[in-house]
Amino acid sequence: MKKGLIIGALCLFTLCGCGRVPKLANGEEAVVTFKKDGKEHAISANEIYDLLKENYALSATTDLIDKYIFETEFSSYAETAKKEAQNNLEALKENYAGQEDQLLALLRAYYGLLTIDSFEDYVYINSLRSHAIEEYAKLQISDKDIENYYNKEAKGDIEVYHILVTPKVTSSMSDSEQKKAEDEAKAKVDEILKKLEDSKDKLTTFKELVKEYSEDESTKDKDGNLGYINYYQLDSTYDELIDAAYKLKDGEYSTKMVTTELGYHVIYRNASKEKESLDKLKDKILDILKDRYIEKDSKISINALKYYRDLYNMDIIDSEINRQYGINLNNQLNAQDTQN
Repeated sequence: MKKGLIIGALCLFTLCGCGRVPKLANGEEAVVTFKKDGKEHAISANEIYDLLKENYALSATTDLIDKYIFETEFSSYAETAKKEAQNNLEALKENYAGQEDQLLALLRAYYGLLTIDSFEDYVYINSLRSHAIEEYAKLQISDKDIENYYNKEAKGDIEVYHILVTPKVTSSMSDSEQKKAEDEAKAKVDEILKKLEDSKDKLTTFKELVKEYSEDESTKDKDGNLGYINYYQLDSTYDELIDAAYKLKDGEYSTKMVTTELGYHVIYRNASKEKESLDKLKDKILDILKDRYIEKDSKISINALKYYRDLYNMDIIDSEINRQYGINLNNQLNAQDTQN
Protein backbone atom coordinates (compact mmCIF):
# COMPACT_ATOMS: atom_id res chain seq x y z
CA MET A 1 0.00 0.00 0.00
CA LYS A 2 2.76 2.44 0.87
CA LYS A 3 4.47 1.94 -2.48
CA GLY A 4 1.28 2.60 -4.35
CA LEU A 5 0.81 5.92 -2.58
CA ILE A 6 4.36 7.02 -3.22
CA ILE A 7 4.31 5.98 -6.88
CA GLY A 8 1.00 7.77 -7.37
CA ALA A 9 2.44 10.98 -6.02
CA LEU A 10 5.62 10.74 -8.01
CA CYS A 11 3.79 10.19 -11.29
CA LEU A 12 3.44 13.95 -11.43
CA PHE A 13 7.16 14.49 -11.47
CA THR A 14 8.82 11.62 -13.37
CA LEU A 15 9.45 11.75 -17.06
CA CYS A 16 8.86 8.07 -17.70
CA GLY A 17 5.16 8.24 -16.76
CA CYS A 18 3.21 5.71 -14.72
CA GLY A 19 2.18 3.22 -17.31
CA ARG A 20 4.95 0.77 -16.50
CA VAL A 21 7.00 0.58 -13.30
CA PRO A 22 10.31 -1.30 -13.66
CA LYS A 23 11.32 -3.84 -11.03
CA LEU A 24 14.74 -4.04 -9.41
CA ALA A 25 16.61 -7.30 -8.91
CA ASN A 26 15.48 -7.44 -5.27
CA GLY A 27 11.83 -7.09 -6.30
CA GLU A 28 11.40 -3.44 -5.26
CA GLU A 29 9.75 -0.97 -7.60
CA ALA A 30 12.06 1.56 -9.23
CA VAL A 31 11.05 5.22 -9.39
CA VAL A 32 14.19 6.67 -11.01
CA THR A 33 16.79 4.81 -13.07
CA PHE A 34 20.25 5.83 -14.36
CA LYS A 35 22.39 4.38 -17.15
CA LYS A 36 25.85 5.68 -18.07
CA ASP A 37 29.02 4.04 -19.32
CA GLY A 38 27.52 0.59 -18.89
CA LYS A 39 26.63 1.22 -15.28
CA GLU A 40 23.08 1.17 -13.97
CA HIS A 41 21.57 2.54 -10.80
CA ALA A 42 18.05 3.08 -9.48
CA ILE A 43 16.17 4.86 -6.71
CA SER A 44 13.48 2.60 -5.32
CA ALA A 45 10.03 3.39 -4.02
CA ASN A 46 11.09 2.02 -0.64
CA GLU A 47 14.02 4.44 -0.44
CA ILE A 48 11.75 7.39 -1.16
CA TYR A 49 9.10 6.18 1.27
CA ASP A 50 11.68 5.77 4.06
CA LEU A 51 13.05 9.25 3.37
CA LEU A 52 9.61 10.84 3.37
CA LYS A 53 8.64 8.91 6.49
CA GLU A 54 11.72 10.10 8.35
CA ASN A 55 11.30 13.77 7.46
CA TYR A 56 7.67 14.55 6.67
CA ALA A 57 5.35 11.71 7.63
CA LEU A 58 4.67 12.66 11.27
CA SER A 59 3.17 16.05 10.41
CA ALA A 60 1.10 14.65 7.55
CA THR A 61 -0.05 11.71 9.66
CA THR A 62 -1.19 13.83 12.61
CA ASP A 63 -3.03 16.15 10.22
CA LEU A 64 -4.94 13.19 8.79
CA ILE A 65 -5.56 11.80 12.28
CA ASP A 66 -7.00 15.04 13.63
CA LYS A 67 -8.98 15.73 10.47
CA TYR A 68 -10.76 12.40 10.75
CA ILE A 69 -11.36 12.59 14.51
CA PHE A 70 -12.63 16.16 14.62
CA GLU A 71 -14.74 15.93 11.48
CA THR A 72 -16.37 12.94 13.15
CA GLU A 73 -16.57 14.23 16.71
CA PHE A 74 -17.62 17.78 15.76
CA SER A 75 -19.41 17.19 12.48
CA SER A 76 -21.72 20.17 13.03
CA TYR A 77 -18.70 22.49 13.28
CA ALA A 78 -16.86 21.17 10.21
CA GLU A 79 -18.78 23.36 7.76
CA THR A 80 -18.00 26.46 9.84
CA ALA A 81 -14.32 25.53 9.80
CA LYS A 82 -14.40 25.06 6.02
CA LYS A 83 -15.98 28.47 5.47
CA GLU A 84 -13.43 30.07 7.79
CA ALA A 85 -10.61 28.45 5.82
CA GLN A 86 -12.08 29.53 2.47
CA ASN A 87 -12.51 33.11 3.68
CA ASN A 88 -8.94 33.21 4.98
CA LEU A 89 -7.58 31.97 1.67
CA GLU A 90 -9.66 34.44 -0.34
CA ALA A 91 -8.53 37.32 1.86
CA LEU A 92 -4.91 36.22 1.54
CA LYS A 93 -5.10 36.03 -2.24
CA GLU A 94 -6.78 39.43 -2.38
CA ASN A 95 -4.12 41.02 -0.19
CA TYR A 96 -1.34 39.58 -2.36
CA ALA A 97 -2.99 39.99 -5.75
CA GLY A 98 -0.24 40.13 -8.37
CA GLN A 99 2.37 39.07 -5.80
CA GLU A 100 1.85 35.30 -5.85
CA ASP A 101 5.59 34.54 -5.76
CA GLN A 102 6.03 36.65 -2.63
CA LEU A 103 3.00 35.05 -1.00
CA LEU A 104 4.22 31.55 -1.77
CA ALA A 105 7.64 32.38 -0.34
CA LEU A 106 6.00 33.56 2.90
CA LEU A 107 3.84 30.44 3.15
CA ARG A 108 6.89 28.25 2.66
CA ALA A 109 8.94 30.17 5.22
CA TYR A 110 6.30 30.44 7.96
CA TYR A 111 4.14 27.35 7.43
CA GLY A 112 6.22 25.00 5.29
CA LEU A 113 3.50 24.99 2.63
CA LEU A 114 4.35 24.30 -1.00
CA THR A 115 1.24 25.77 -2.65
CA ILE A 116 -1.02 28.73 -1.95
CA ASP A 117 -4.18 26.60 -1.99
CA SER A 118 -2.73 24.30 0.69
CA PHE A 119 -3.12 27.23 3.10
CA GLU A 120 -6.87 26.57 3.08
CA ASP A 121 -6.39 23.02 4.36
CA TYR A 122 -3.88 24.29 6.92
CA VAL A 123 -6.39 26.79 8.33
CA TYR A 124 -9.19 24.21 8.19
CA ILE A 125 -7.34 21.59 10.24
CA ASN A 126 -6.17 24.13 12.80
CA SER A 127 -9.67 25.55 13.12
CA LEU A 128 -10.89 22.04 13.91
CA ARG A 129 -8.12 21.66 16.48
CA SER A 130 -8.93 25.01 18.12
CA HIS A 131 -12.58 24.01 18.40
CA ALA A 132 -11.60 20.67 19.90
CA ILE A 133 -9.42 22.40 22.50
CA GLU A 134 -12.33 24.65 23.48
CA GLU A 135 -14.68 21.68 23.78
CA TYR A 136 -12.10 19.80 25.86
CA ALA A 137 -11.77 22.82 28.18
CA LYS A 138 -15.56 22.81 28.69
CA LEU A 139 -15.34 19.19 29.82
CA GLN A 140 -13.03 20.31 32.65
CA ILE A 141 -15.65 22.72 34.04
CA SER A 142 -18.02 21.22 36.59
CA ASP A 143 -21.57 22.29 37.45
CA LYS A 144 -20.16 23.35 40.82
CA ASP A 145 -17.67 25.66 39.08
CA ILE A 146 -20.53 27.26 37.14
CA GLU A 147 -22.63 27.63 40.27
CA ASN A 148 -19.75 29.24 42.18
CA TYR A 149 -19.19 31.74 39.38
CA TYR A 150 -22.89 32.56 39.31
CA ASN A 151 -23.04 33.19 43.06
CA LYS A 152 -19.78 35.14 43.34
CA GLU A 153 -19.18 36.88 40.02
CA ALA A 154 -22.21 36.95 37.75
CA LYS A 155 -23.91 40.34 37.52
CA GLY A 156 -26.90 41.89 35.86
CA ASP A 157 -26.45 43.70 32.55
CA ILE A 158 -25.67 47.41 32.62
CA GLU A 159 -26.29 50.10 30.02
CA VAL A 160 -23.08 51.95 29.22
CA TYR A 161 -22.15 54.91 27.01
CA HIS A 162 -18.55 55.58 26.09
CA ILE A 163 -16.26 58.08 24.37
CA LEU A 164 -13.21 56.58 22.68
CA VAL A 165 -10.02 58.55 22.08
CA THR A 166 -7.36 56.70 20.08
CA PRO A 167 -3.69 57.79 20.22
CA LYS A 168 -2.39 58.43 16.68
CA VAL A 169 0.59 56.14 17.14
CA THR A 170 2.26 54.27 14.27
CA SER A 171 5.11 51.75 14.22
CA SER A 172 7.23 54.10 12.09
CA MET A 173 7.27 56.77 14.82
CA SER A 174 10.23 57.35 17.10
CA ASP A 175 9.77 56.90 20.85
CA SER A 176 9.43 60.63 21.36
CA GLU A 177 6.84 60.91 18.58
CA GLN A 178 4.84 58.06 20.04
CA LYS A 179 4.93 59.67 23.48
CA LYS A 180 3.73 62.95 21.99
CA ALA A 181 0.79 61.19 20.31
CA GLU A 182 -0.09 59.46 23.58
CA ASP A 183 0.09 62.74 25.49
CA GLU A 184 -2.17 64.45 22.94
CA ALA A 185 -4.79 61.72 23.35
CA LYS A 186 -4.61 61.94 27.13
CA ALA A 187 -5.00 65.71 26.93
CA LYS A 188 -8.25 65.21 24.97
CA VAL A 189 -9.51 62.89 27.70
CA ASP A 190 -8.68 65.55 30.30
CA GLU A 191 -10.72 68.07 28.28
CA ILE A 192 -13.67 65.69 28.21
CA LEU A 193 -13.51 65.05 31.95
CA LYS A 194 -13.27 68.78 32.71
CA LYS A 195 -16.35 69.54 30.60
CA LEU A 196 -18.28 66.77 32.32
CA GLU A 197 -17.22 68.01 35.74
CA ASP A 198 -18.48 71.53 34.93
CA SER A 199 -21.81 70.38 33.50
CA LYS A 200 -25.12 70.10 35.36
CA ASP A 201 -26.81 67.52 33.13
CA LYS A 202 -24.09 64.88 32.87
CA LEU A 203 -25.81 62.54 30.42
CA THR A 204 -26.83 65.29 28.00
CA THR A 205 -23.32 66.71 28.10
CA PHE A 206 -21.84 63.25 27.67
CA LYS A 207 -23.85 62.67 24.50
CA GLU A 208 -22.73 66.02 23.10
CA LEU A 209 -19.09 65.17 23.86
CA VAL A 210 -19.48 61.85 22.04
CA LYS A 211 -20.23 63.72 18.83
CA GLU A 212 -17.30 66.07 19.40
CA TYR A 213 -14.60 63.65 20.51
CA SER A 214 -15.41 59.97 20.11
CA GLU A 215 -13.52 57.94 17.50
CA ASP A 216 -15.72 54.87 17.76
CA GLU A 217 -17.63 55.14 14.50
CA SER A 218 -19.89 52.20 15.38
CA THR A 219 -21.42 54.02 18.38
CA LYS A 220 -20.84 57.70 17.58
CA ASP A 221 -24.24 58.13 15.94
CA LYS A 222 -25.88 56.37 18.91
CA ASP A 223 -24.59 58.84 21.52
CA GLY A 224 -21.81 56.39 22.35
CA ASN A 225 -24.31 53.81 23.61
CA LEU A 226 -22.85 50.31 23.87
CA GLY A 227 -26.24 48.99 24.93
CA TYR A 228 -26.70 46.61 27.85
CA ILE A 229 -23.40 44.85 28.29
CA ASN A 230 -21.80 42.14 30.37
CA TYR A 231 -18.57 40.15 30.35
CA TYR A 232 -20.07 37.42 28.20
CA GLN A 233 -21.51 39.83 25.62
CA LEU A 234 -18.28 41.58 24.57
CA ASP A 235 -14.87 40.13 23.85
CA SER A 236 -11.94 40.46 26.23
CA THR A 237 -10.89 43.73 24.55
CA TYR A 238 -13.53 45.44 26.67
CA ASP A 239 -12.81 43.73 30.01
CA GLU A 240 -11.16 46.80 31.55
CA LEU A 241 -14.05 48.98 30.40
CA ILE A 242 -16.63 46.59 31.89
CA ASP A 243 -14.63 46.35 35.13
CA ALA A 244 -14.71 50.14 35.44
CA ALA A 245 -18.41 50.33 34.56
CA TYR A 246 -19.41 47.87 37.29
CA LYS A 247 -17.60 50.02 39.84
CA LEU A 248 -19.92 52.92 39.00
CA LYS A 249 -23.50 53.43 40.09
CA ASP A 250 -26.30 54.22 37.67
CA GLY A 251 -25.99 57.87 36.63
CA GLU A 252 -22.22 58.05 37.32
CA TYR A 253 -19.33 58.53 34.90
CA SER A 254 -15.66 57.59 35.14
CA THR A 255 -13.67 60.48 36.58
CA LYS A 256 -10.46 58.90 35.30
CA MET A 257 -9.79 57.59 31.82
CA VAL A 258 -10.22 53.87 31.19
CA THR A 259 -7.53 52.21 29.09
CA THR A 260 -8.19 49.23 26.80
CA GLU A 261 -6.50 47.76 23.72
CA LEU A 262 -8.65 50.14 21.65
CA GLY A 263 -7.42 53.32 23.32
CA TYR A 264 -8.68 55.64 26.07
CA HIS A 265 -12.30 55.76 27.19
CA VAL A 266 -14.57 57.88 29.28
CA ILE A 267 -17.65 55.91 30.27
CA TYR A 268 -21.11 56.65 31.68
CA ARG A 269 -23.25 54.01 33.39
CA ASN A 270 -26.89 54.79 32.72
CA ALA A 271 -28.99 51.88 33.95
CA SER A 272 -28.83 48.28 35.20
CA LYS A 273 -30.86 45.07 35.21
CA GLU A 274 -31.29 42.29 37.72
CA LYS A 275 -29.08 39.23 37.31
CA GLU A 276 -30.71 36.51 35.21
CA SER A 277 -31.29 32.98 36.54
CA LEU A 278 -28.54 30.36 36.62
CA ASP A 279 -30.31 28.30 33.95
CA LYS A 280 -30.30 31.25 31.53
CA LEU A 281 -26.68 32.14 32.23
CA LYS A 282 -25.21 28.64 32.41
CA ASP A 283 -23.92 28.45 28.81
CA LYS A 284 -22.52 31.99 28.97
CA ILE A 285 -20.74 31.25 32.24
CA LEU A 286 -19.36 28.03 30.75
CA ASP A 287 -17.81 30.05 27.92
CA ILE A 288 -16.18 32.44 30.40
CA LEU A 289 -14.77 29.61 32.53
CA LYS A 290 -13.64 27.76 29.41
CA ASP A 291 -11.60 30.78 28.32
CA ARG A 292 -10.09 31.07 31.79
CA TYR A 293 -9.15 27.41 31.78
CA ILE A 294 -7.45 27.68 28.40
CA GLU A 295 -5.55 30.76 29.54
CA LYS A 296 -4.20 29.17 32.73
CA ASP A 297 -3.41 25.65 31.43
CA SER A 298 -0.26 25.85 29.32
CA LYS A 299 -0.55 22.18 28.33
CA ILE A 300 -4.17 22.26 27.25
CA SER A 301 -3.54 22.03 23.51
CA ILE A 302 -1.35 18.94 24.01
CA ASN A 303 -3.70 17.31 26.52
CA ALA A 304 -6.81 18.07 24.48
CA LEU A 305 -5.50 16.54 21.27
CA LYS A 306 -4.21 13.50 23.16
CA TYR A 307 -7.58 13.12 24.90
CA TYR A 308 -9.53 12.89 21.64
CA ARG A 309 -6.94 10.66 19.97
CA ASP A 310 -7.15 8.29 22.93
CA LEU A 311 -10.95 8.52 22.88
CA TYR A 312 -10.86 7.15 19.33
CA ASN A 313 -8.33 4.45 20.30
CA MET A 314 -5.82 5.81 17.83
CA ASP A 315 -3.06 3.32 17.12
CA ILE A 316 -0.18 4.24 14.80
CA ILE A 317 0.79 0.93 13.22
CA ASP A 318 3.99 2.09 11.53
CA SER A 319 6.66 1.66 14.21
CA GLU A 320 8.86 4.54 12.96
CA ILE A 321 6.04 7.07 12.79
CA ASN A 322 4.77 5.86 16.17
CA ARG A 323 8.26 6.36 17.64
CA GLN A 324 8.41 9.88 16.23
CA TYR A 325 4.95 10.62 17.60
CA GLY A 326 5.95 9.56 21.12
CA ILE A 327 9.14 11.62 21.03
CA ASN A 328 7.31 14.66 19.70
CA LEU A 329 4.62 14.40 22.38
CA ASN A 330 7.19 14.12 25.18
CA ASN A 331 9.19 17.03 23.77
CA GLN A 332 6.08 19.24 23.73
CA LEU A 333 5.23 18.36 27.34
CA ASN A 334 8.82 18.87 28.50
CA ALA A 335 8.98 22.23 26.70
CA GLN A 336 5.89 23.40 28.59
CA ASP A 337 7.35 22.19 31.90
CA THR A 338 10.52 24.18 31.18
CA GLN A 339 8.53 27.34 30.39
CA ASN A 340 6.52 26.98 33.60
